[in-house]
Amino acid sequence: MGRRSNPARLVLALSVAAVLAVFLVYVSLAGGGTPAIEPSQLDGRTERVVLGGTVVGPVVERGNITRFRLRDLEGTESVRVSYSGGVPDQFKAGRDIRLDGRLRRGVFVGVPGTMITKCPSKYTPKKS
Repeated sequence: MGRRSNPARLVLALSVAAVLAVFLVYVSLAGGGTPAIEPSQLDGRTERVVLGGTVVGPVVERGNITRFRLRDLEGTESVRVSYSGGVPDQFKAGRDIRLDGRLRRGVFVGVPGTMITKCPSKYTPKKS
């Protein structure tokens, strides 16, 4: 006599396969994230990105709008930035930052609440 297959096993296997397929589709479509770039890589991009670099003075504050230039961490390319909302306490010229936003008419417009400053003491070698 031949072995009889259990229909419950087939249903369970197909259910697991369907869940995995849905997960893969979700990750491929929604899990792309926002690209992290520097000013030299902005050329012509209009989608939302995370921009990182060094703040170059002067920093001009008018009301809740802060304007400054952001330069590549290791280069000379820079972009004008306009950021509305409060800036972190550690924000100043010479500080490395990251913020979300998009390029509009040659100015990077930051999304309020997305600016993060890097603490320089964590990234410099300890003195011996």
